[in-house]
Amino acid sequence: MKITADTNVLVRAITGDDALQSKIAQGELASADMVALALPALCELVWVLSRGYKFPSPDIAEAIRRLIGAANVVVNRPAVEAGLVLLEAGGDFADGVIAYEGNWLGAEAFVSFDKQAVKLLAAAGQTARLLG
Repeated sequence: MKITADTNVLVRAITGDDALQSKIAQGELASADMVALALPALCELVWVLSRGYKFPSPDIAEAIRRLIGAANVVVNRPAVEAGLVLLEAGGDFADGVIAYEGNWLGAEAFVSFDKQAVKLLAAAGQTARLLG
């Protein structure tokens, strides 16, 4: 079966915080013919792991790389990689995804009130402008 995994399934599979649900989640992801990972689910996943579970960014990046490395996973890889670049630089995964998708949609610059996001995106070679 081809599935889209909700954030809670990904959280259970990664954290193992609920023995029964974690086993079910891991089995479902492993046995699916295809697992679609939507960008909003990955953005939520990063937020939950960092804020709720206090995972360090390198561990979150490693977990995402393991997820997207599975043979049965389909995902917008360039967008995920853009998110990982920011995450691994100390920024927000979602900002990298947002900037990538905006560029893909035809935007010329990322604008934000977030100084760190603008700084990290500019350092990564993207056009980013701080508002205010």
